[in-house]
Amino acid sequence: MAYIVLCKENFYHNLDQLTLKAGAKHKIAVVLKDNAYGHGLEEMAQMAAEYGIKEAVVADNDEALRIRELFTNVLVLGDTPRIDKRLSYAISEVESLRHIAPEVKVELKVDTGMHRNGISLQELDEALTLVKDRGIQLFGVMTHYRSADELTSEFFWQKKTFASVKSRVRQAGFDQTRFHSCNSAALLRSVDFDETIARVGIAIYGFDTLPKGFEKSDLRPVLSLWARRASRRTLRPGQRVGYGGEFTVPKTMKVSTYDLGYGDGWPRGDAHDPYVTEEGCRILGRVSMDYLSLEEEKETVCIMRDAARAARHFGTIPYEMTTALQPTLPRRIHEEKI
Repeated sequence: MAYIVLCKENFYHNLDQLTLKAGAKHKIAVVLKDNAYGHGLEEMAQMAAEYGIKEAVVADNDEALRIRELFTNVLVLGDTPRIDKRLSYAISEVESLRHIAPEVKVELKVDTGMHRNGISLQELDEALTLVKDRGIQLFGVMTHYRSADELTSEFFWQKKTFASVKSRVRQAGFDQTRFHSCNSAALLRSVDFDETIARVGIAIYGFDTLPKGFEKSDLRPVLSLWARRASRRTLRPGQRVGYGGEFTVPKTMKVSTYDLGYGDGWPRGDAHDPYVTEEGCRILGRVSMDYLSLEEEKETVCIMRDAARAARHFGTIPYEMTTALQPTLPRRIHEEKI
């Protein structure tokens, strides 16, 4: 079946670049939510731990429990809190604090302008009081930038707002609490990073989403997607390929079917605007649930090596290209690029 290759060399190269920005390995928290952006949770967690990363961020308790032994702390973004010395929980509503057991490690997520979730600035004092009264461990205070990857001033006013949040937390007597706000784009924009950790997601996988106008970083894609030949045939001029026969053979061609389709998370796309693989082969006709066709005879072909390039073709973002890939696709770790 089709499979994914993870390049350890590229992953460690990216971590090297990000460590330079953050100042130390212990300041990097790798974001491994949603099956590590489709790369494979256990595989990416193991490589990160071997590199020396101590912090991770995941979506829920299921992901956290699968990797908790590899890290000093795993931040869970959205699930029922439990007492666990290796797990901390992002809390976005004051009401949630009324139902959390004492000694649970929480990280208050404060809404500084994204307005998606988070405790409002007006509710912050109430939240801090509840934490004290209920004996909850305030392990961290965090926020999230809505426009760190855009050439606007919004990043700076959110940063200023979060600075005032830090002051209020310290004034309330929480002097052992960590603070973090930077995602990938914010860290890449930072000149003097001064927070406890940076929550780095898309950049560890090899993608710099900052637009023109910013200094580009040297990041390299970790994931490549490969398909295996399922069958091959020689087609004559005038014959048509696949559902709807949307590709008409213009000359005698050797066409192979490969075991990748939208059932695996690869986009169906538009047969009249075909995607071209990394090896220069355009997809012939429609992508079906389990197969696609190429003018090729190799046993294995690299369909995607750079999710950013693929995303541009399909009018989306690298995140969607990789997270869509099914967890059932085998993941292989290669020490070097192939």
